[in-house]
Amino acid sequence: MADTSPLTQAETAVLLSRARDGDADAMAELVVRNMALIRSVALRFRDRGTDLSDLVQIGAVGFIKAVRGFDPSFGTRFSTYAVPMTAGEIRRFLRDDGMVKVSRRLKELAAKLAPLMREAEENGGAKLGDIARSLGVSREEAAAALEAALPCCSLSDPIAGEDGGLCRGDMIEDPKPMETEAVDRVLLEGLLGTLAPRERSVVELRYFRDLTQAETARRLGLSQAQASRLEKSIISKLRRRAGADDAACAAGEAPA
Repeated sequence: MADTSPLTQAETAVLLSRARDGDADAMAELVVRNMALIRSVALRFRDRGTDLSDLVQIGAVGFIKAVRGFDPSFGTRFSTYAVPMTAGEIRRFLRDDGMVKVSRRLKELAAKLAPLMREAEENGGAKLGDIARSLGVSREEAAAALEAALPCCSLSDPIAGEDGGLCRGDMIEDPKPMETEAVDRVLLEGLLGTLAPRERSVVELRYFRDLTQAETARRLGLSQAQASRLEKSIISKLRRRAGADDAACAAGEAPA
């Protein structure tokens, strides 16, 4: 039975080196031992109309691309590089392949129903159940076909009757499942890894230990004004880096 336990950084480094040299066994082991990570990324897209198993497979493709493109000389942890690459591959698949899949049978049934429904509306005659029976299908099948043929609505579409600029997406809660939080922690760790030691200390004291700006300044031997400027600079730097990585993922590219 294959070992699925997480890899240490040292084990990852060895397998990455072998995989980039063309070792298929090393590549397979990297994928298997990181399947929990790939699955956690795929779970973020589980409500997009594609089976989770398919998303995991597409994510594995992105992970393999990350293995081949990773350059350890940049000083970035592999997981920090692999997560955006995996997510980017899934996003590209959903964008190119379409998020709503309608079977050929439903499409053909909808094409037969459409003219009959228009005729019924014009003449005030047959109902959906009658039309469905004439085609040899159930009323439920006919209703499903008509619904599948409706145009897709965007989450950015405004809500009718709302003057406050609300759109459909504003009405959907954004839950934070455990898997998503784990991925977010990986990404945050990667961003913090780009900071200098003193900058990391500021973030840790202010946002992980909940110290005030004055207390943080005293701990680091700074004036409060210096601590304030440093904190603003750090936040700006992290936002720029996060924005650059998001843009790279959306384009299906590796983050810088």
